[in-house]
Amino acid sequence: MRAYMILSDGNAPELTDRPIPEPAKGEVRIKIGACGLNFADLLMMTGQYQDTPPAPFTLGMEVAGVVDALGPDTKGPAVGSRVAVFGGQGGLAEYGCFDATRAVALPDAMSFEQAAAFQIAYGTSHVALDYKARMQPGETLLVLGAAGGVGLTAVEIGKLMGATVIACARSAEKLEICAQAGADHLIDAKTQDILAECKALGGVDVVYDPVGGDQFKAAFRACKPEARLLPIGFASGDVPQVPANHLLVKNLSVMGLYWGGYLKFKPQVITDSLATLMGWFEQGRITPHISHALPLERAHEALELLRSRKSTGKVVVTVP
Repeated sequence: MRAYMILSDGNAPELTDRPIPEPAKGEVRIKIGACGLNFADLLMMTGQYQDTPPAPFTLGMEVAGVVDALGPDTKGPAVGSRVAVFGGQGGLAEYGCFDATRAVALPDAMSFEQAAAFQIAYGTSHVALDYKARMQPGETLLVLGAAGGVGLTAVEIGKLMGATVIACARSAEKLEICAQAGADHLIDAKTQDILAECKALGGVDVVYDPVGGDQFKAAFRACKPEARLLPIGFASGDVPQVPANHLLVKNLSVMGLYWGGYLKFKPQVITDSLATLMGWFEQGRITPHISHALPLERAHEALELLRSRKSTGKVVVTVP
């Protein structure tokens, strides 16, 4: 089979031929139909991600496909089932073996491309806004990096939860995508002052931030008393430092969120969230936005779309 792998630390990934793996006890083997890309894949390529596996390993954190085989003494899902899995690695390949407990059944109407774009992006935003921030209808939500993979789902879910959504992105074209996802107000991070624009709108109750850097600093200053700030990631490359004395003045809360971490210590949070999100998909209330879908042999181009910030929503690699 073909797999897009980091063969040794410090080297660029390459498409290689590997034997089809055999599932161990507790695993399912999936014939992969699509793999969703994430900013974390870029970090793994340079060893900067908190869960970077030792080389050699196959890139690709989330997949969708058909169960092809079960490991010894492994109960379901049945061979032939259509599933999505957050595996943390192994997705950019024709086959992969994953923990059977992580396999999520797909609605009939959900394509493999949609399923591969679904779990991390929607799961991160839903757990952040609902479980962590306890966002309420009528509150104001500021989404930074709002046209990206997780940002766009935060706009969509924030609107579903009854918030007034301010979307911040770096071009008119990207902001138009945010408007289509339900954003009430738009801020161009290239040309507008985030702090001034948010203050003119009355300030913000919840900040959803996958960017960090100066945008986090501006959003921090735009917070209302008792606002909640959610650092999701640091795509800018700048991890901001939080002045604790300012937290006291406005009674602010800063809540870090690593979605995948809940699988290790509180998986029911993920299970409950995905059940809600799958229901919303089946009801037509949320729809994954995929700006690019490229075949496995063009995985490098797909990752470059993320690196250069030329994509909106999700980039998906298809595996024929």
